[in-house]
Amino acid sequence: MQDSWKKKFLFIWVGQFISLISSSAVNFAIIIWLSIEHGSAEVLAYGAIAGMLPAALIGPFAGVFIDRWDRKKTMMLADGFVALCTLVMSVSFYYGNESLLLIYVMLGLRSVGSAFHMPAMQAAVPMIAPESELLRIAGVNQMIQSISAIAGPALGALAISLMSIGNVLLLDIGGAIIAIISLLFVFIPNPEGDEKAKTSFKQVTDDLMVGFREILNNRGLSWLFFFSTIATFCLMPVAVLFPLLTLNHFGGGKWEMSVIEIAWGVGMLLGGSVLGFFKPTISKAFMINLTIVLLGLSLALSGYLSASMFYLFTGLTILGGIAASVYNASFVTLLQEEVRPEVMGRVFSMYYSIAVIPTIFGLLGTGWAADLVGVNNVFIILGCAIILAGVFSLLNKHVMRLGVKKV
Repeated sequence: MQDSWKKKFLFIWVGQFISLISSSAVNFAIIIWLSIEHGSAEVLAYGAIAGMLPAALIGPFAGVFIDRWDRKKTMMLADGFVALCTLVMSVSFYYGNESLLLIYVMLGLRSVGSAFHMPAMQAAVPMIAPESELLRIAGVNQMIQSISAIAGPALGALAISLMSIGNVLLLDIGGAIIAIISLLFVFIPNPEGDEKAKTSFKQVTDDLMVGFREILNNRGLSWLFFFSTIATFCLMPVAVLFPLLTLNHFGGGKWEMSVIEIAWGVGMLLGGSVLGFFKPTISKAFMINLTIVLLGLSLALSGYLSASMFYLFTGLTILGGIAASVYNASFVTLLQEEVRPEVMGRVFSMYYSIAVIPTIFGLLGTGWAADLVGVNNVFIILGCAIILAGVFSLLNKHVMRLGVKKV
């Protein structure tokens, strides 16, 4: 039994690793293409909105079905759908149609697939591994994402230099196919529940309310969701502006953009490595809030640097990657421990929607804010806001009690 769950994760991790590297390469190639072709904060912001809004809107409904459906098949179908959307984009580019509208539509459809894949993956983990290993598994997942974030941009920058954007997109399709094949070798049990119940509109809304009450009945989770939503609201516009900060403020190009993306991945790898190889005894709630503060600090200081201090910007980006990695792993693990397995898909999907939908309004004002006060000042202002969200969350007694075992 001890070796059984490890073998399952080995298959899953190999497939996800290849898929993530290819997706990271393609995503970065698209960012380079949009940044160089258009050089507009609005274009990057609208691309980010297209890639998040559909998933955020359908997320809670997706969670209902994830808790009813076979989670392995859900992941496979979601990967296949994303690959199909990428293929449509690639064919369109091949025939010379490089319209922004098409890119936005395809990014939106890809996000629909992600709305099913990620919550299904996160909800499947507790069904395979023992609870004592959840944080370590989350750390390994972060390591995989981190290595992908390091290798992906380098591969993406190389690919966009050697091939057209349409051909670069084919990498993502190959990665998705490998991820699907790896899942064929794994059995993932599903929790006991009402997956065969009729999925009427009333039943779906009732199931949504069950997931919503799961959050509301846990005051610590409710407050943690609130502060994390504020942090995400401030983080998303900054994340979109990273390429423009490199290009406009630090005077960089493709190489410098790649360096910053790789630096972020290195930071995530370091953070995931600590959690993957060790089992920290620090409260997960404390780690979540401390890393929010560190992430905000790294962003605020990045905006404060002069144009000649690119090397310090790179170091601060590594720090931000470490903070983001530990935050993500700790947050996911805390939810897996606090939420019942039979409603976990709904809660993960609902959190994504609660956190992301408000950020859409922030992204809509990204271009305006960057033009008004400057990209670097946006980093300073929003970085400080993220620090405050982390501090207030640290001071909230209900949040800090999360993860504490009741005796």
